[in-house]
Amino acid sequence: MDAASEEITSLVGREVYSNNGVFIGEIEDVRLDLDAQAVTGLAIGELSRELFAGRVDHSTGVILPYRWVRAVGDVVLVNDVIERIDAGEDGDESDIAPRPESS
Repeated sequence: MDAASEEITSLVGREVYSNNGVFIGEIEDVRLDLDAQAVTGLAIGELSRELFAGRVDHSTGVILPYRWVRAVGDVVLVNDVIERIDAGEDGDESDIAPRPESS
């Protein structure tokens, strides 16, 4: 197996935090653009009930755009835009997509 595919699969199971240290959820899967050979989104489950209360069914999860990722290590850090959306500040909530249900 090549290094790139090992890195992608190693994202699954990592916790996701904002760059301010607020827990967002846990990565359950990744969205890929096979033509561009790039990760385009992170499927997040085990969501923070505080951040997503009233917005998302916690059994469904969300997909965050990969462009929000700031750093990948033991945990994944994303821009604080998720907190600004929660606070009702200007932000593009349309970027947060409910994750399609599995069949």
